[in-house]
Amino acid sequence: MVHWKYMEHTKHAAIERIETNPKILLGKPVVKGTRVPVSLILNLLAHEYTPQRVVEAYPQLTIEDVRAAIEYASVLADFKEMVYA
Repeated sequence: MVHWKYMEHTKHAAIERIETNPKILLGKPVVKGTRVPVSLILNLLAHEYTPQRVVEAYPQLTIEDVRAAIEYASVLADFKEMVYA
């Protein structure tokens, strides 16, 4: 689970649109109100889908949802956990 309060560079769209819930897809990050995982969106984008094409393939999504998935991944990629001894 991502603890947003510990991430300084968090974007509001990702916080508002992406959720993790152990009862939905075993806690994988998904677009809120859907069962569409962030990983699926990123995979489609990596395979040359445009954000518009993602929305066409998954009409329950919006362009803002796709952007939020990208922002979410960006925050995770940039996250550095601090370990205090």
